[in-house]
Amino acid sequence: MKHLVGKSQTKTIPFMGDKVTIKKLSINDVMKVRDSIKAAKTEDDQMGLLRTVLKLSVVDAEEMSDEDFNTFPPSDLTELSEQILEYCGLAVGAEDAGNLPQKKK
Repeated sequence: MKHLVGKSQTKTIPFMGDKVTIKKLSINDVMKVRDSIKAAKTEDDQMGLLRTVLKLSVVDAEEMSDEDFNTFPPSDLTELSEQILEYCGLAVGAEDAGNLPQKKK
């Protein structure tokens, strides 16, 4: 298993009539997202959280500025973020925000 350290899984998905490649978040990335969810109080904080998720998981998005993200329709970014969280196996329901997925009983 050690040979897999640092390896990431990717998937290409449609976005705004084109395609983007997303990667699964590592545990460290999930912790960053979880902390951002817990700290998000204002609408600006929530947009920052959205940008964080996209920068961590969309290939070639890590260097994008806030202004770059502001050129996209918010509904498209939200949909992309939801697809990313689903691909990573994270709960996206409001009641589960900030929680790691639990083992089903």
